Amino acid sequence: MLPPEIELDAELRKVVTIRACCTLRLFVPIKGRPAPEVKWTREHGESLDRASIESTSSYTLLIVENVNRFDSGKYILTIENSSGSKSAFVNVRVLDTPGAPQDLKIKEVTKSSVTLTWEPPLIDGGSKIKNYIVEKRESTRKAYSTVNANCHKTSWKVDSLQEGCNYYFRVLAENEYGIGLPVETSESVKVSERPLPPGKITLLDVTRNSVSLSWEKPEHDGGSRILGYIVEMQSKGSEKWSTCATVKVTEATITGLIQGEEYTFRVSAQNEKGISDPRQLGIPVVAKDLVIPPAFKLLFTTFSVLAGEDLKVDVPFVGRPKPAVFWHKDNVALKQTTRVNAESSENNTVLTIKEACREDVGSYLVKLTNSAGEATETLNIVVLDKPGPPTGPVKVDEVTADSITISWEPPKYDGGSSINNYIVEKRDTSTTTWHIVSSVFLSWSKPIYDGGSEIQGYIVEKCDVSDGEWSICTPPTGIKNTHMEVEKLVEKHEYKFRICAVNKAGVGEHADVLDSVIVEEKMEAPDLDLDMELRKIVNVRAGGSLRLFVPIRGRPTPEVKWGKMDGEIREAAIIDTTSSFTSLVLDNVNRFDTGKYTLTLENSSGTKSAFVTVRVLDTPSAPVNLKIREITKDSVSLSWEPPLLDGGAKIKNYIIEKREATRKSYAAVVTNCHKTSWKVDQLQEGCYYFFRISAENEYGIGLPEETSDPIKVAEVPQPPGKITVDDVTRNSVSLSWEKPEHDGGSKIIQYIVEMQAKGSEKWSECARVKTLEAVITNLTQGEEYLFRVMAVNEKGKSDPRALAVPIIAKDLVIEPDVRPAFHSYSIQVGQDLKVEVPIAGRPKPTVTWVKDGQPLRQTTRVNVSDLTDLTILNIKETSKEDGGTYEITVANVVGQKSASVEIITLDKPDPPVGPVKFDEISAESITLSWNPPAYTGGCQITNYVVHKRDTTTTVWETVSATVARTTLKVTKLKTGSEYQFRIFAENRYGQSFALESAPVVAQYPYKEPGPPGTPFVTTVTKDSMVVQWHEPINDGETFVLEADIHGKPIPDITWSKDGKDLEEATARMEIKSTIQKTILTVKDCIRLDGGQYTLNLRNVGGTKSIPITVKIILW
Repeated sequence: MLPPEIELDAELRKVVTIRACCTLRLFVPIKGRPAPEVKWTREHGESLDRASIESTSSYTLLIVENVNRFDSGKYILTIENSSGSKSAFVNVRVLDTPGAPQDLKIKEVTKSSVTLTWEPPLIDGGSKIKNYIVEKRESTRKAYSTVNANCHKTSWKVDSLQEGCNYYFRVLAENEYGIGLPVETSESVKVSERPLPPGKITLLDVTRNSVSLSWEKPEHDGGSRILGYIVEMQSKGSEKWSTCATVKVTEATITGLIQGEEYTFRVSAQNEKGISDPRQLGIPVVAKDLVIPPAFKLLFTTFSVLAGEDLKVDVPFVGRPKPAVFWHKDNVALKQTTRVNAESSENNTVLTIKEACREDVGSYLVKLTNSAGEATETLNIVVLDKPGPPTGPVKVDEVTADSITISWEPPKYDGGSSINNYIVEKRDTSTTTWHIVSSVFLSWSKPIYDGGSEIQGYIVEKCDVSDGEWSICTPPTGIKNTHMEVEKLVEKHEYKFRICAVNKAGVGEHADVLDSVIVEEKMEAPDLDLDMELRKIVNVRAGGSLRLFVPIRGRPTPEVKWGKMDGEIREAAIIDTTSSFTSLVLDNVNRFDTGKYTLTLENSSGTKSAFVTVRVLDTPSAPVNLKIREITKDSVSLSWEPPLLDGGAKIKNYIIEKREATRKSYAAVVTNCHKTSWKVDQLQEGCYYFFRISAENEYGIGLPEETSDPIKVAEVPQPPGKITVDDVTRNSVSLSWEKPEHDGGSKIIQYIVEMQAKGSEKWSECARVKTLEAVITNLTQGEEYLFRVMAVNEKGKSDPRALAVPIIAKDLVIEPDVRPAFHSYSIQVGQDLKVEVPIAGRPKPTVTWVKDGQPLRQTTRVNVSDLTDLTILNIKETSKEDGGTYEITVANVVGQKSASVEIITLDKPDPPVGPVKFDEISAESITLSWNPPAYTGGCQITNYVVHKRDTTTTVWETVSATVARTTLKVTKLKTGSEYQFRIFAENRYGQSFALESAPVVAQYPYKEPGPPGTPFVTTVTKDSMVVQWHEPINDGETFVLEADIHGKPIPDITWSKDGKDLEEATARMEIKSTIQKTILTVKDCIRLDGGQYTLNLRNVGGTKSIPITVKIILW
């Protein structure tokens, strides 16, 4: 039984450092009987799913391919068998970009900024964190934008954010290997803060136990929607504020007050970020009933409605306590029905009349009464309709043989308009047909001379022009009046009339009516009667109904035309026209119904026009002439003109809003602008925005005026960065430059290169390019030129960046130079290798490649290509023969320069170098040694594998697969058996072919001694004899002194015997030393070989001597 043991290589006892994406190999020799159970774990329990683990009785190997930062840490190896357990660990550091920063928190949020804090990453990627990168992303977008790419602390305030917008943030750490993983806020962060306090608080009403308040919205909501308002109150003499109401609107009624108590009130606004500071009512309020005498607030006292339509009369009033309301019609209490009824509230009473008729016409008295007094108001309601019949009976005033004079009273109901005329019809009682009575009215004056006698009467005669006969129209005695209606005329006939005066002397001469008269209806020029209310400005609230009623007259009935100046009347308008009136009704009016309405009457007798000015009390129309005055990289300046329609009220302010082109909703920029221009700043550079302006009056916010196209927030770029002269020839210059520090918020479209010849003041364009370099050709050799470069984006050209010094067009002469980026390149066998080596020189140098002292032989697999500033070695399917030192030489007329690079091919190693030596042989063991492979595969030999076989079989057995040195003692051999050994070298890429040894027999290296020399007698006595003989020529024995050695630097090794230095080798003695071991061997030893042997070690660190006593025993 053998307890488990772990043999950690010295390299594994240090921190194992490996680059990301490489393969990690941890090879650990182990021992133990029975074979121990092997277990690999991570320090913090991380998964080893990606690891490949191979374990035998003598070693364990853990392989992780394509390592990353998360593979860093302690790898713990535990082996266990029935004799015990053993653990060891290997520290692995993967050189990679850092892990994600930890514990990202939102420390503070304002209306335009967010402050972030975080902790460093748990995994730094094996390199110190250089800086952090802070990025932001609006929740409506997918791409992040950089806020700060060089943050050297673990906190940052991200400002210039769009108020009210939601943002995500993320932070990344950066080390020398690059930018690591990000940590991101799990939820979006709304950029807002607590709202400002509410606006002015107004006391609406007070009773003995309640108070009604209203207030204005806060000037700013903090960038987040107002969720509600908190109303608090404080009793007189108390310091405590208590919440009395929480509402979502801008008014509240607080009940449960104590009559006579004095209270103070305040209101706070609340959004998702918190509660604003409170706004307090300016004065305390005493809970008591208000006493206000009733009073009316009427705009009109006369209301008209078309017959058959509904009428609603709204009568506003004030009064405390609430007054009682009484309605009377024609001095009689109004009888309310389902058609006619009145309803009253706290501040108004409304009379509703459905399907109005002439019975609803009259005077209505409204009476208000409360404890403070009373008030009355008379309202006139006119129902517009055709008149009622004249009031009878018809009186017959005079009857003659051929005429009748009749009279009547006007109608009791004139239809809301004066009576234009009456129509008289007659019929013969023997028929049922009525005919309109046709007549001509004549009037005249008394004669200038009465003939000396009083005029007794007048005789009127008529003559139908069609037959030429005159007939008398009056009684023979005449009539006394100076006017007369001549009846019984035939319609459409032409008549002549004459009149004679009669006195006592007889009938005078007749006076003729100058012109003949055609009997037809009398013509009357059109006319209209505008009510006094219509002569003023007619005000109507938006959403209400506009009713314009105008009485008209004219014969024949005039044609009526309604129009509207500066526009057209909406199609929804209802126009009704009769011979006596015309009306225009427009329901649900809005701001666009404001204006002058024209009414034109026309008939054959003429025309008549009038207008009515209508003002719809509404929110304003859209502002006009919205223009973009200026654009910078983070602002846009707007200007506009006031709306054409102010909604009947003065414009209080303007509201400016903005919207990103990728969004659908607008965000307020300012809600209280008192001028017709505004600079919108803190915009996201490079983004597209729409803007809109709305005007506000006392009736609300009007229609918006919007920019028709999105506006890109950008300006001309800054000048390009530093300009570099890359090359100059006799007729060309090659220039390159850096990008502008800022592109103005818009993508750089191109660069313009200009040049100026010496002695000229004119700059001329010589190139337009989209890259950061240009070659200007066609220069004159020896001429001196200045160059400058401008960047161009969609907003225009930047200021130019000029080259600091003038350039003379001539060929440059520069000493050649070659500077490889690396001194060595490692490549695995079978893969392709590309080595790029920068070169310089003018004229262009020639390039020569040499490998291991011989010119490089180029093939389709190995070849070199040269560019202006690079020489490139390409090796396809690399083999181990491609490894070695490559020298690059560049030369031109000025000189030459050389540099070398080493190419290391990575592959499994060559076999160890033989022959295999047998350093010690006994009956049960043999000590082997060998030399390392000539080709190690480009990396360290991890171990050797030793096999053995009895020469009587062909089966090889593994002696050890974890031999770390180039020597091994093979034990447990059978005495007298012949063995053969083979050794494999192994590295991370695999195992070599074997080195085989010569056969060797396991037996002691000594044999029976030879015979002594011939005995001879040296001394004889009477009873004794001294016999002597010489020692055997060899006694057959060999002794070996072996010692392991250590030291840095490698110590010098010497052996001495009895104080005298030993030669390195004699016929019987051999001294063999390596960097790790020294062996002294003496063959065929004799007695004189015994004595004090000393091993002496010496280096700059000191000396060490080890004495060894050897005793030779003779058998």
